[in-house]
Amino acid sequence: MSAYTAHPTAVIDEGCTIGEGTRIWHFSHIMSGCVIGENCNIGQNVVISPEVKLGRNVKVQNNVSIYTGVECEDDVFLGPSMVFTNVINPRSAVNRRGEYLRTLVRKGASIGANATIVCGHDIGRFAFIGAGAVVTKEVPDHALVVGNPARQTGWMSEFGHKLKFDTNGEATCPESGQRYRLASGKVARLA
Repeated sequence: MSAYTAHPTAVIDEGCTIGEGTRIWHFSHIMSGCVIGENCNIGQNVVISPEVKLGRNVKVQNNVSIYTGVECEDDVFLGPSMVFTNVINPRSAVNRRGEYLRTLVRKGASIGANATIVCGHDIGRFAFIGAGAVVTKEVPDHALVVGNPARQTGWMSEFGHKLKFDTNGEATCPESGQRYRLASGKVARLA
């Protein structure tokens, strides 16, 4: 018995590592050399390229391609049809396989449907990328970014709620009750 579950139409190459409890759905391709953590959910028609690393509890929705150079830490959410790139200046006639840029998506970040992450720009912890956004620069921890090009419009809690800071620079998540402080352009959760 396998430690993970895969639909019969999924293609799983030899030499990849897939964690216990992970589910892989219809028509997905898991390529050799990638590492997928425990309890991940890989949706329909997903491609995970060689050397990609996914942490635990990563949710990849339908029609996402995760290219070499991308790493997602634990609890990352990748929305339907979102896009990662891995070469900054692609040309069909020019082989740039040795020029893949790294993109790190940190713990708890969410990337909305149809968003594009231009390679070489890391996404911070618990950041929230709005649907259809085009990320062309680093995204700080807890930042909410939207639009094309993506611009920061606020801050998000670990539970995915927009934070409203008072005059003391403090905010409370309406769902969890967790408290946050905004100081020097950074958000931190209070103990």
